[in-house]
Amino acid sequence: MAVLKFRVYYEEDDSIYRDVAVKHTQTFLQLHHGILRAYEFDSKHQATFYRSNDNWQRGREISLEKYDKQYKAEPLMMSETTIGSQIRDPNQKFIYVYDFVKNWSFLVELINVSKEENGKLDYPAVVKSEGIAPSQYGTRGLVGDKLAEVEEKYDLKSIEGFVEKSSEGEDLASDETEESGETADEAGDEEL
Repeated sequence: MAVLKFRVYYEEDDSIYRDVAVKHTQTFLQLHHGILRAYEFDSKHQATFYRSNDNWQRGREISLEKYDKQYKAEPLMMSETTIGSQIRDPNQKFIYVYDFVKNWSFLVELINVSKEENGKLDYPAVVKSEGIAPSQYGTRGLVGDKLAEVEEKYDLKSIEGFVEKSSEGEDLASDETEESGETADEAGDEEL
């Protein structure tokens, strides 16, 4: 049985993605739930897939249900449509839209086809995660150790050229000339 691996990019930042593996006989409904799990979203909202081309243009719609809107062509239903039936080329692309109010958009690209499935995985399975996923309902807070890691990683005080300023705009950094009681101009005059 073929296993399809899709890279699911968050549309607003392509450095954030999840690789999701599914069997070609599974439905788009199962892929929909796999993507929501991968991004830690709930499943309370409307959703749809669009078959897409290399330019990410929306084509045939594969919808969670039939919504009250105008359709150019009758949508396919996620629960009835197998993923393998919609693969037209080896780099097949889909656009996935979740929660039509917030309009979460994800670019879904086929990146690998394997003939063997992994018996340890429960498909659809998230096989790789990159970047911090956006929070579905507001900002995602960094807590505990993660916050400390960020503070240490971006500690600008230890980098040469960055200086703390007082509330009056004066430099708070001490260098050798200030410690000796000389101003920077006086120290410069002595060297001449």
